[in-house]
Amino acid sequence: MTVLVLPGGKVTDRRRTRPWQVADLRMWAFTWALRRLGSGIDVRQVRYRRRGWNGDDRSPVHDVRGVLDELRPSGTPVVLIGHSMGGRVAAVVADDPQVVALLALAPWWPDGEGARIPTATRMVVVHGTADRWTDPLASRMQTELAAARGVPVHWIGVAGAGHAMLRHPWRWRRIAVDFVRDQSHQLSAPNVS
Repeated sequence: MTVLVLPGGKVTDRRRTRPWQVADLRMWAFTWALRRLGSGIDVRQVRYRRRGWNGDDRSPVHDVRGVLDELRPSGTPVVLIGHSMGGRVAAVVADDPQVVALLALAPWWPDGEGARIPTATRMVVVHGTADRWTDPLASRMQTELAAARGVPVHWIGVAGAGHAMLRHPWRWRRIAVDFVRDQSHQLSAPNVS
């Protein structure tokens, strides 16, 4: 199993990304925690070429599709973990048949991206209830709509937490670690007919 960690970004910014940007640094704590799981779980943090979504260009989507294309020959199942814009990217690329699960952290879903999730993709959405950058009520509503379509999904609110996941940071990381561990167990469980 491969886990792709997808950082946030900006609405519009065509400058090249740098590894010391806050969005990337924020997700390194998740990447490190997930790498400690070991046992055949390959964890990769994706660095986008451009900092922003950039309208119809959807710049980071191309970068993540490129990584998925590189993984395709191995046939490995992919789990996506995306924060903010990374949650939007994850929702768009979840249509790739390699993607089995998605964890969206304070996702930026302005265009109903939650509706894109295929019904076979397991999903958890986590949102701080005090988030002022992305809308926790919108992500909850999209989670409920996905559930109504048959997506196995769960929404978790982190009371009083904002967008940067600085309140209760251990809780956010624990949710991510547990999510990946659960996906690993589900993938390794024998199919019973």
